[in-house]
Amino acid sequence: MAPIKISYVVSFSSQDPKYPAENLLSEDGVRPWLGCPKKHSKQLSVELQLERASPIGYVDIGNYGCAFLQIEVGRSSWTCDQPYLTLVPTVTLMTPADSKLDQNRYGVRMFKEGKD
Repeated sequence: MAPIKISYVVSFSSQDPKYPAENLLSEDGVRPWLGCPKKHSKQLSVELQLERASPIGYVDIGNYGCAFLQIEVGRSSWTCDQPYLTLVPTVTLMTPADSKLDQNRYGVRMFKEGKD
């Protein structure tokens, strides 16, 4: 299955001016999205719009210092009160020891149906 393009960033909770959420749209190389360093937020979120409604067979996530990740999905045609569905439940991308020692901050994980 060919990759599905992300059309645009709908919303985000925080961003570093040097590493904005729009970096997630980049197709040429690694450009991270980071939270604002002045906010010290414990949780970041971003809402992305895909170019079209598509079945999702797998998701590749590039990690840049994130300890935990959860992916939820929905449709733009849903009413505002309909909750998103969990595609990838909360997973650990860095251990507490890695986080404290500033190790293994970067990597890529693939999540596909039935596996993580």
